[in-house]
Formats: sequence, C-alpha cells, structure tokens
Amino acid sequence: MTDDSRLTAAMAEVADRIEKTLTALLPRGNGPEARVFEAMAYSALDGGKRLRPFLAVETARLFDVPDSRSLRAGAAIEFVHCYSLVHDDLPAMDDDDLRRGRPSNHIEFDEATAILAGDALQTLAFEVLADPATHPDGNVRADLVAALASAAGAQGMVGGQMFDIAAETAGAAFTLEQITRLQRMKTGRLFDVSCQAGAILGGASEAERAALAAYTDALGLAFQIADDILDETGDAAEIGKQVGKDAAAGKATFISVLGLDVARDRARSIALQAVKVLECFGTRADLLRQAAHFVVGRRA
Repeated sequence: MTDDSRLTAAMAEVADRIEKTLTALLPRGNGPEARVFEAMAYSALDGGKRLRPFLAVETARLFDVPDSRSLRAGAAIEFVHCYSLVHDDLPAMDDDDLRRGRPSNHIEFDEATAILAGDALQTLAFEVLADPATHPDGNVRADLVAALASAAGAQGMVGGQMFDIAAETAGAAFTLEQITRLQRMKTGRLFDVSCQAGAILGGASEAERAALAAYTDALGLAFQIADDILDETGDAAEIGKQVGKDAAAGKATFISVLGLDVARDRARSIALQAVKVLECFGTRADLLRQAAHFVVGRRA
C-alpha cells in the first residue's frame, strides 16, 4: 500500500466512525424544536474531509488512547467547525449560498434557523467534552473544554473571523505578517486544538505537546495557503463552494500578497516544516506527516 493510499484509507476509516459518532450525539425529537435539530444534522452530517477529527484520533493513538474517547473529542471539535461554517455562510458574514456542494444552511432553512443551529452545534460540543464518556477524569475533561473554548473564542477562531472582516476593507494594505496572524487564529487554532485534544487525552509531556503545536502551526498555514490557491484556481463543482470571491472582493490573501507561484512554493515548504517537527514520535507519526502533504495537494 502506498503512503497516499494508506492515508486515504485511514482518513476514510476515521470519517466513517466520526459520522456515526456525530449521528449518535445529535439531538432528536418531534416537538417545535425539531426544525433546529434537522438544521444541525444538515450541516454536521454533510460529509467533508473530517480532517480535524482525524488529527484528534491519530494524535491520541500516539499515546494509546482508546478510540472511543478520541472520537468523542474529535466529534466535539467537528461540531464547532460545522457551527463556524454555518455562521460564516450567513449574509452578514461571507454570504455564501453553497457549502460542500449543497445549499448553505440558511438557504436550505432560513437565517434565523441557521443561527440557532450554529449556536446549538457549538454548545453541544462542550456538552460532549464535559461528559464522563469522553474521559473518566474530570480534570482531563476540564482541560479539553478549556482548550476548545480558547481555540474557538475571541482570541482564536472568532477573533480570526473579525480579523478577516477587517481584511475585506483593508485589502492590499494588509501585510503578510497580518494575514499569517489572521489565519493562525481563524483556521490554525482548530487544527491545533485537534492535536492538543489527543495529547490531553493521552497525558502527553510538555515536549510532545510543543512538537504537536509546532506541527499544527505549520499545518494550519499550509492548509490556508492551499485554500487561497483553490479559491483562485479551483472549480466550484469540484470544491463544492463558490470560488473567486476573495479576489472579487479585494480581500487580502496569501495569493494577493505573494502571488500564485510563490504561494505554492511557500505551502510546500511549510508542509515540510510540519513533517520535520514530528521526529520525536518516530514512525508512529507517519500518517500525521502524510496529512501535511495532503493539505497542500488537495483539490477540494
């Protein structure tokens, strides 16, 4: 089996198990609230690469954590990721009508329902982490909750979205340093907490956690540069969302600052950095290394 096929198989295995975990955790009912349940499932169960849960599960396996625990942590992170997509697509934010090849949540339902669905997905994530089924030690559960709250909040993903709104008005005035900080907050922090969740579950050492933080810092940047490249060169039918919007809006991106060719080279270089910092884990981290190359070469 080649490295690519091994990674593809491993990601597919985790994606299938995460889908089942998400399905089991989502609320059900027939009362007036059933519409928001339906909207939550619509966005949480609409496929996607499930890269963040994969990172959580694969990192946890470095420390022999049972998959039953890391799948729940990965599902919680995916709920937060899905909530962010629902809200990002709203007219008040990115105003996107298409997500993963289907109508965005607010198009399929309505804006009010989409807002509530996003809110409910976010709170469900913390309910999952706080449950003893995720880990019997309350201190570990508290650490997971704190880590995800920090990654998703005003100094993480939400703050990054605010920064991104500023990028729309600043345009070319944004520097490479500012764009890098923006993407570390908006995109990178959820990648970071994915690996840190596995480390928290496994009782990793400070040195191991530092190596994983360096890995996800590089991984998140490589992912976002690749995302900017896809927005510039990709096809909406293949990617499953609108393309070219950043350039049309004059938004500052890695492409607008670096140019397409330099951005491609930068993404490859950063991916190699991600690979190198995992040396302390030996061959056990091979799938994480392959994931770094995957995010650069992906087509969707």
